[in-house]
Amino acid sequence: MVAGRGLAQLITDGQIITVNSAPYKLIGGGYWLTLPFGIVIVLAVLALTAFLTRRLALGLLIESVGGNAEASRLAGIGARGVILTVYTFCALCAGIAGLMISSNVSSADGNNAGLWIELDAILAVVIGGTPLSGGRFSLGGTVLGALIIQTLTTTIYSIGVPPETTLLFKALVVTVVCLVQSPAFRAKVFHRRRRPAGASPVAEEKVRVSA
Repeated sequence: MVAGRGLAQLITDGQIITVNSAPYKLIGGGYWLTLPFGIVIVLAVLALTAFLTRRLALGLLIESVGGNAEASRLAGIGARGVILTVYTFCALCAGIAGLMISSNVSSADGNNAGLWIELDAILAVVIGGTPLSGGRFSLGGTVLGALIIQTLTTTIYSIGVPPETTLLFKALVVTVVCLVQSPAFRAKVFHRRRRPAGASPVAEEKVRVSA
């Protein structure tokens, strides 16, 4: 991300490039059939993603490689190709999102446009129920997560909280979700809760060894 922003700054000589184009403005702020064109784009990308992952075998391959890339490779799945395909499609979606964001302000700002939006992307996925460790994913859950994030952001703005504080709320949510999804963290916390009253770790270890 740092390299990408640096390259954008190099291309634009550190300047904010203003773009005056009607089709370009349509992407982020226009309307089509009384609907915001941005919603049309989202629905189109969502439909394409759902077709590729739910109607084709690609979705099963992605979940397999995401769950265990090495086991998938040994089972005969081209894990490297699947990963490359997913990253390529993610890059396409990121490019579309960049066009939508820059279209809203009719300019290309390689320094501030879309700053920290990757946090929103991660948060939408984890709120939607997709584990960060990989494996199964939920498109509907991710859409719901994105709506929740936007609701949280709008609410914080409407009650007069400084915009910078929004990052703190989002970071806390990401941290909590990461901890909850961590097998080591869950095992440690729930193991302590299941420990009988008065039983010490040393005594438990002696019982385990003697058994």
